[in-house]
Amino acid sequence: MKSFLPATVGLVLIGIAAPASAADMAVKAPPPAPLPVIYNWSGFYIGGNGGWGQSSNCWDFVDPVFGTFAEGCRERSGGLVGGQIGYRWQANQWVFGLEAQGDWADLSHTRESLLFPGLSTRIKTDGIGLFTGQIGYAWNQALLYVKGGAAVTSNRFSVLDTLTGIELASASNTRWGGVVGVGFEYGFTPNWSVGVEYDHLFMGDTNNTFIVAPVFNNRVSQDVDMVTLRINYRFGGFGAPVAARY
Repeated sequence: MKSFLPATVGLVLIGIAAPASAADMAVKAPPPAPLPVIYNWSGFYIGGNGGWGQSSNCWDFVDPVFGTFAEGCRERSGGLVGGQIGYRWQANQWVFGLEAQGDWADLSHTRESLLFPGLSTRIKTDGIGLFTGQIGYAWNQALLYVKGGAAVTSNRFSVLDTLTGIELASASNTRWGGVVGVGFEYGFTPNWSVGVEYDHLFMGDTNNTFIVAPVFNNRVSQDVDMVTLRINYRFGGFGAPVAARY
């Protein structure tokens, strides 16, 4: 009897402990959900662009004796093609950048002079450069940004004989001004992105003196509008997606 009692108590205790031990066994937790992937806009990039441009000009003839004569304003549009290179860095959802862009342009217009019958005036812009800073806001792979900075255009002004088309006088200049713009870009792979951009160039006034016929000195004001489609490639790991952290 004395040996039976301890044995019974031991069996009871083992029976009580067994369910508790089973309940205390660690259950393997399910794997955590993957962190969301956030697109990274930081890094150097290079790309190409092409689109449409329009140059608006007001031309005044300036004579040292008789004064200034308004020839009127005109607009000319044409194609643009070029490239850009820049660097962006991202802080949370804000994206900052610097960019240089150059485009070949075909913006040319010829019109018969209102003041000098038999003569025509032609203005041609064949090159555009932009040097800008950017501030943008990113929603993962989508980036909306504004930009602003300096602009430069290459121009040629001509006076033609209307009947024959012969150039009687010409002047070329490189004009500096300012630019503001807005753009949208979308990253369709970790390193490639496409976008669309609008820019307005404020080029101010410039005075030109024709070598062949100095009487045809002129003053020309210029504004330019540009709409371009863009594609960019970011180098190295700077363009790889990164996991969001909390």
